[in-house]
Amino acid sequence: MKYRLIIGILSAYGFITPPLLDTSVIADEEQTKEWAIGPFLRPSEVNPVISPQPTEFYCPMQKQQIRWEESDTFNPAATVKNGKIIVLYRAEDSSVQGIGKRTSRIGYAESKDGVTMTRLDAPVLFPADDEFADIENPGGCEDPRVAVTEDGLYVMLYTAWNRKKARLAVATSRDLKKWTKHGLAFGKAYNGRFANLFCKSASVLTKLVGSKLVIDKVDGKYFMYWGEYAVYAATSDNLIDWYPVLNERNELKKLVQPRKGHFDCQMTECGPPAIRTKNGIVLLYNGKNAGNDRDTDYPAGAYCAGQLLFDNDDPCRVLDRLDKPFFVPEAPFEKSGQYKDGTVFIEGLVYHKKKLYLYYGCADSKVAVAVCDAVEKLEVK
Repeated sequence: MKYRLIIGILSAYGFITPPLLDTSVIADEEQTKEWAIGPFLRPSEVNPVISPQPTEFYCPMQKQQIRWEESDTFNPAATVKNGKIIVLYRAEDSSVQGIGKRTSRIGYAESKDGVTMTRLDAPVLFPADDEFADIENPGGCEDPRVAVTEDGLYVMLYTAWNRKKARLAVATSRDLKKWTKHGLAFGKAYNGRFANLFCKSASVLTKLVGSKLVIDKVDGKYFMYWGEYAVYAATSDNLIDWYPVLNERNELKKLVQPRKGHFDCQMTECGPPAIRTKNGIVLLYNGKNAGNDRDTDYPAGAYCAGQLLFDNDDPCRVLDRLDKPFFVPEAPFEKSGQYKDGTVFIEGLVYHKKKLYLYYGCADSKVAVAVCDAVEKLEVK
């Protein structure tokens, strides 16, 4: 890439120093592949769009009023209903200190313009005194992704965290406020073989139909990508009971793994719902840049966003992959808070008024948005 070559020459001869390297330009110039979706730009002077506030609700588990979103608000899902963008975000109380040690609940915000948010006072999904308490309490409900069927059924895949094991769980809704929990996504698969599998981060396959992204099928079955340290796949007949895709050895089939020397050298964690395009299925994901094998263009430990291209007919077949992230931590609130190494953790993607809105968590502390005007690639042949 010309920009990086020039920077390297100038740095080698002492004209500039490495801290002056503009990673945002690197990200933009690397996103030159015809299939990649973007660019995503941050609207000026609007972010973050959701921040912590001292709202109270009565917790059925603790039997008292709790400031359920006082500490941090981050890692949001997003969808569209009745002409409004709905953002379902993870919120943490201040019960204890430390990542993963508080209780998480899912909050609700809606917006006509994608930026100005109106929020409900109480969470819409949270640990309760129900049949799912053993998988959700006391850690809570984390990191949702939401997609919708053509007939208006909203499906949420979220992380149920009991502070012992993180596992994918499913909930459905017609109005995005009242949710029906269905338990573990892999609970029934292969006679319960994967019921206790540590698993998270599920991206259901969608496509653009008219003016809305809706859940799609592959060979008559619903399909999703999932995983944190690798990208896996799963299929379903009903959007509730999911079966992981296995390889010829009857083990979980790894589609994508971290790469040495890249921004995703430690993790390739699935992001928002995958999208079928004319070029193939595009999966946006979160790469973690950690360890001795990281990409030195980006801070150690940073979460940056990448893109993968899969075959439309064979969604387990990788066609291409961006070598550099298309979205990286830049703003101060993306590099401070709970996770100070820098995080733009993407989970929510919606099509609204001929634009794509990408919602992401900032350093495990706040929610922000980036917008893409170039949507012609979403058209399916």
